[in-house]
Amino acid sequence: MIKRLLNFFLKGLLGITLLCIVLLYVFDYDYILKGVRVVYMTGHTTAYIDDHSYFDNRSIENGNATITWAIHPEYNKAQSTDRLNSINSELGTVAFMIVKNDSIWYENYADGYTKDSKTNSFSMAKSIVTAMLGKAIMDGHIKSLEQPVGDFFPEFSKGIAAKMTVGDLSSMSSGLNWEESYTSPFSVTARAYYDPNIRDVILGLKTIEMPGKGYKYLSGNTQLLGMVIEKATGQRLSSYLSQSFWKPMGMQNEAIWQLDSEESGMEKAYCCIASNARDFARFGMLFKNKGMFGGEEILSEEFVEQAITPRFEDGQMYGYGFWLSNHLDKKIFAMRGILGQYVICIPEDNIMIVRLGHQRGQFVPGESFTEDFFVYIEEAYKMLENAS
Repeated sequence: MIKRLLNFFLKGLLGITLLCIVLLYVFDYDYILKGVRVVYMTGHTTAYIDDHSYFDNRSIENGNATITWAIHPEYNKAQSTDRLNSINSELGTVAFMIVKNDSIWYENYADGYTKDSKTNSFSMAKSIVTAMLGKAIMDGHIKSLEQPVGDFFPEFSKGIAAKMTVGDLSSMSSGLNWEESYTSPFSVTARAYYDPNIRDVILGLKTIEMPGKGYKYLSGNTQLLGMVIEKATGQRLSSYLSQSFWKPMGMQNEAIWQLDSEESGMEKAYCCIASNARDFARFGMLFKNKGMFGGEEILSEEFVEQAITPRFEDGQMYGYGFWLSNHLDKKIFAMRGILGQYVICIPEDNIMIVRLGHQRGQFVPGESFTEDFFVYIEEAYKMLENAS
């Protein structure tokens, strides 16, 4: 009797499972199956820093002329504070680095990760895509921040969509009907992460608010910006990033960029460049040094200054692709990823803080950052003060 009931239950469960799979395909949500395989069947509950191995990727090639990081004379002589040790342990920090005067002053790696380990940038990639926009303008592929998106994609050339500019995409003011949800598997955010044709997803968006009027964080903005750069330059994003930054900035290691599908697919422009702390930090240094790197002008000073300055009065926390803060009365700009990936730049003191890891803390009420962001800054300054 029990065996019969068990068989009946298992058959019923199998039938329900098959019905759910069929319905996902019927209603065009079959990308969720990939999400289940990549996330839940690997023991995770959300995207994670090593998930690139479950996706197709395209290489971002480095060159032969590596520019070696300068090592500070006081390298690793300072001890990390108890508070820093505690939050790094709690949130699973795998790389923590402090750069002083363009030299590595302190660095520490955990859980088997090293200076060469590749981990997911998540939305730090948005800052890199903005850098690529600046380069495409310098190279003459894009006229300016004011060039309409409709010049590249006719889908956005009518009605209020025609007023959307490439600068609106970078500064998060497109007016697109994108739902920035990280919890619902049915949201466009989840679809963009797992769907095999991200171009169609983006070109299916509609402009529902007047572009250029106010800040609203939408990952779809950066994906559309990546598509613009791809079309304007005639190159894959990975190739243009390699040519324009990875090689001239002397990156130590080749990186990879997740694709939506096979090798002919599209890079996930809003996220998912897998690299290491030292190479990510070079982008912070590039913007901290006003577009100069290794004695070469990579980006124009005007573009850099605009990128790290708030565009909107109601969006003081964001410029063009970069997060902004005035913590400790400092003018701070940062690259930021959803699991607490940071390249934090404080130009007035010539300091950068890089953190990569598995989790981030809780948002501080009234702030645009989580608690860990502030702890990393405060404890880095304590370490520097204790060592002086």
